[in-house]
Amino acid sequence: MKYDKHGVLEMTQLKFEADRPKAANPIKINDVSLRDGHQSLFATRGRTEDMLHVAEMIDDAGYNAVETWGGATFDTMHRFLGEDPWERLRTLKKHMPKTPFSMLLRGQNVVGYRNYADDVVQSFVQRSIDNGMDIFRCFDALNDFRNFETAAKVIKDNGKHFQGVVCYTLNQPRLGGDVYNQEYYINKVKDLIAFGVDSICLKDMAGLIAPYDIYNLVREIKSITDIPLNLHTHFTSGMADLSILKAIEAGVDIVDTCIGPYAYRTSHPAVEPLIMTLLGTNRDTGMDIKKITAIASEMEKDIPKYKHLDNTPNYAITDINVLLHQTPGGMLSNLVNQLKAMDKLDKLDEVFRLLPKVRKDLGNIPLVTPTSQIVGVQTVNNVLFDTYEGEYSNITKEVKDLCYGLYGKTTHPINPEVQKKALIGYERGETPITVRPGSILEPEMDAVKEKFGTLAKDIDDEVLCALYPVTGKRFLKWKYDLEPIPADVKPKTLEQVKKEDELVAKALSGELTAKSGDSNLQDIEVLVDGEKFTVSVPMMAGASLNAGGASPRRKKKKKGKKAESNDNEGTVRAPIPGMVVEYKVKKGDKVKVGDALVVVEAMKMMNSLESKVNGVVTEITLESGDSVGKDDVLLVIEPKK
Repeated sequence: MKYDKHGVLEMTQLKFEADRPKAANPIKINDVSLRDGHQSLFATRGRTEDMLHVAEMIDDAGYNAVETWGGATFDTMHRFLGEDPWERLRTLKKHMPKTPFSMLLRGQNVVGYRNYADDVVQSFVQRSIDNGMDIFRCFDALNDFRNFETAAKVIKDNGKHFQGVVCYTLNQPRLGGDVYNQEYYINKVKDLIAFGVDSICLKDMAGLIAPYDIYNLVREIKSITDIPLNLHTHFTSGMADLSILKAIEAGVDIVDTCIGPYAYRTSHPAVEPLIMTLLGTNRDTGMDIKKITAIASEMEKDIPKYKHLDNTPNYAITDINVLLHQTPGGMLSNLVNQLKAMDKLDKLDEVFRLLPKVRKDLGNIPLVTPTSQIVGVQTVNNVLFDTYEGEYSNITKEVKDLCYGLYGKTTHPINPEVQKKALIGYERGETPITVRPGSILEPEMDAVKEKFGTLAKDIDDEVLCALYPVTGKRFLKWKYDLEPIPADVKPKTLEQVKKEDELVAKALSGELTAKSGDSNLQDIEVLVDGEKFTVSVPMMAGASLNAGGASPRRKKKKKGKKAESNDNEGTVRAPIPGMVVEYKVKKGDKVKVGDALVVVEAMKMMNSLESKVNGVVTEITLESGDSVGKDDVLLVIEPKK
């Protein structure tokens, strides 16, 4: 039989044995199940204990690298799981000594949602290396590579691998147009080559890459550099399997996949079909399919613990609409959860309609953490609070920072009217900067040591608190037994899952239909074939149904009678669900119109609430770290008469 060539792909003798001859140009495979896989499917709630029984098997599977850390894991572990992120890295390294570890680093954002001072970046990267990290996949949400400089120096000085990222985004359903076209990406790749990266990653966080677009782009990149090229794409649109195959035919060096149970939907292509597809070609992975299926079988055992976190209720596993609204899966789930919490899910279509306009106003920026949240939250605010389109009546702190230049250079100039409004009274000044953002930020680590004192026992604790002052402090109190770990932070067991399934089965049989009123039970609604059942289940550790970005609910301080019964124009209520970050005032303080009162975090973005009256603060109802629902009273001001 005569075979045609498919790009650089050539047919060879077909062999199935695990010890088959090595291919001439084997594709290298990264596994991202232990980071991006569960981040995409289970809101990053994968626990270390459920990784350990497959860790050694994955280490023996022949991967180029295993992504074990970074992205949202650092935040989610200490905030929702009560786990020390540093300890996960050390523990996994003990069980996986052979395969290089990789992490997703957000450049000057580190693993947070703002640009941190250089000393925080330096400390974090150094401690990551000291705790076992090998490969740093470093991206900047604006593709402003100046934000790589500080991290890259530490990585290079330690002899570790620096992978520079170009974030792939579109402003139309396919590659092209006057913004994100092939020329844009080739120029960004050339910038990375000049930067001196060890490898290049095309990071498609929303699953937008089309097969023939990536084929042409890879061919062009490979014609100008021999630096290894890595493709990272999500399955969301349904094109990722096809795109990976075309990228391999074009000569890409490395691709990212997940093991079956953690693959597809908004996650990544599965590795199993790729292994079988490339058998009998010069790009054969060389991996043993039996080892992978054994890992998949083990992973399946823990999946029931996480099914309640699945935010993709549709039967279809693809969503081609992502090509129309270009919203990454994590951003989409945040939008949906935020609107649900406010009982405004009916506004989702309006949010989608305004997203492109807000994105354009903010400089046509890529949609990846944290810019996806910045655009998403601001769009939600505009939909819910503006009296006319384009008013921008409630501008988040992050949008103000973006307009000032604290995130870097945007793809296009920001709408001057929006920029001017955002910077009125801005604490750093009303004239935007053009220099590298990190160069104007004051060092932070010494202040962290002073603020947290003996609560932070070592440098790892201090770095955690530098990145997340509020939730970091709370976690350290859990870690050192100064406060009990809440029930909904503790892990869910398979036995608890079994009991919940039994209760649901009883509900379907008609045995459980009434609400209990028992404070030791929680009522959940089960929808089956369009019929709704109310089931009363025991309060269980780890049984929270919250899959969104809000913090676990803490017990609130008791609201005073004034807050409950004497509501007046000075009563400040939460406009959105979220978490109290800090109060800018205390009881007895005099305030005037426009003074900052309290900062509320929603969808990981900061919303500063200002006073609408002149007066005196008479009541503070909550504490830093408390969760709030829409319209919860935050503080009370007695208006000046």
